Amino acid sequence: MAGAIASRMSFSSLKRKQPKTFTVRIATMDAEMEFSCEVKWKGKDLFDLVCRTLGLRETWFFGLQYTIKDTVAWLKMDKKVLDHDVPTEEPKTFHFLAKFYPENAEEELVQEITQHLFFLQVKKQILDEKIFCPPEASVLLASYAVQAKYGDYDPNVHKRGFLAQEELLPKRVINLYQMTPEMWEERITAWYAEHRGRARDEAEMEYLKIAQDLEMYGVNYFAIRNKKGTELLLGVDALGLHIYDPDNRLTPKISFPWNEIRNISYSDKEFTIKPLDKKIDVFKFNSSKLRVNKLILQLCIGNHDLFMRRRKADSLEVQQMKAQAREEKARKQMERQCLAREKQMREEAERTRDELERRLMQLKEEATMANEALMRSEETADLLAEKAQITEEEAKLLAQKAAEAEQEMQRIKATAIRTEEEKRLMEQKVLEAEMLALKMAEESERRAKEADQLKQDLQEARESERRAKQKLLEITSKSSYTQSMNSSTTALPTDLPSFNVISDSLSFDFKDTDMKRLSMEIEKEKVEYMEKSKHLQEQLNELKTEIEALKLKERETALDILHNENSSRGNSKHNTIKKVS
Repeated sequence: MAGAIASRMSFSSLKRKQPKTFTVRIATMDAEMEFSCEVKWKGKDLFDLVCRTLGLRETWFFGLQYTIKDTVAWLKMDKKVLDHDVPTEEPKTFHFLAKFYPENAEEELVQEITQHLFFLQVKKQILDEKIFCPPEASVLLASYAVQAKYGDYDPNVHKRGFLAQEELLPKRVINLYQMTPEMWEERITAWYAEHRGRARDEAEMEYLKIAQDLEMYGVNYFAIRNKKGTELLLGVDALGLHIYDPDNRLTPKISFPWNEIRNISYSDKEFTIKPLDKKIDVFKFNSSKLRVNKLILQLCIGNHDLFMRRRKADSLEVQQMKAQAREEKARKQMERQCLAREKQMREEAERTRDELERRLMQLKEEATMANEALMRSEETADLLAEKAQITEEEAKLLAQKAAEAEQEMQRIKATAIRTEEEKRLMEQKVLEAEMLALKMAEESERRAKEADQLKQDLQEARESERRAKQKLLEITSKSSYTQSMNSSTTALPTDLPSFNVISDSLSFDFKDTDMKRLSMEIEKEKVEYMEKSKHLQEQLNELKTEIEALKLKERETALDILHNENSSRGNSKHNTIKKVS
């Protein structure tokens, strides 16, 4: 009895010890994950689990976003997950997104997974028109997106219409021009073909480098009112705080860079921005909801911390990540160079093989023609020999007939004809016989000459036959040599080192000479990049001019008009912020 009670007590205690859990669904830009979380978990526990699952170390850019009452909110790290205003039903859904944006993507985004997540998010924002992008830049960005997805352009694989199902351009851009999908694809493909040799991470980084110069990139907008009650927009980004007219999200009226702000505070619904320069008036504004005020303050604190962090020496963790990234980049670059050399060698071997095969076919054709010529020569020689034989027989027959005529003439002469009439007739017959004998002699002579000519033609035909046989022997010897060369050459690609072998032979330790050579290559790449940037701007202007004639002016949006005005004045994102600061 006591044992049964003890067992029931231990079972109940085990049951009580089992933690209660709830299900969470995490949606990234390209995947969904589900986790079972403990009730006591805080936001940081869930966030760290997601980052570990993704292999993400640059966690300071990201957060877990959810929506409550049509307002965007972010999961707080130090607060229990279930203490947030999240729906009660399960699974509870959060979106893993970039909360803060870098000033310079190429310098700050170290991990490839970080770059990829930013690329997907920025691309979606451009296609959803949350970031304004001019038409010519949209085409260029689309070409880098295609390079990232499909790799190098191959006209045999990427045939016309291969982008028909892809969403690559904002609908605003497509509706703005009288252009068919085929015309857009042609222009995207023309630039896509120029990106040959870029890996996926390189194409995505080029996309981000262009996108980060767009005016609305990385800006969170909030509706506010100033002290006079005027409706305005507040923009928070990596550079500072910006005040916009509600109808113009491209050009700020006033900007407060983070390094010129002394303090940001809010009380209830009123925000106060105090500049460092005490001569500048304090800027105050109101927002409609307390929850929005908390979000604005979160973004201000996070962006300001990152702004100051960028201007200090990198932490040990960041230094290690950058060193690993440099080694990984150098390793991949060496692999790509080895792969490119192997590919070049294979292509050269294939070209040599094709050339030898072409030469072999040519020699075979020449041999066939020589055989045919030889056969024709043999037939001609046979015909000439047969004709010469017939002519000789005819000549013999004529000679025999001439001899018979001569005998007949002698016999007639020997016969005595007494009467004059007989004599006259005889003389006439003799005369005719003489004439016939003369003709027979001439015909015999002509036939003899013809037989000599035929003998000469036969001799020439046999000489031609001899030359044809000699040429055929030469071609046959060349053909056998070519076949041996062909067999040795076509075997070349199989002897080449494969990609895996090259990879296995690589080491993560680089010699000083390798690093010096890599440094020189990087410097060379910088110079090339400057030249490409100039060329790129010329291409953008060329495309803009080319499609300008197809633009439907009446479909231009307010942002299109504002962007064109800024471009005509030579205003860019950064110099505009400097002017209004």
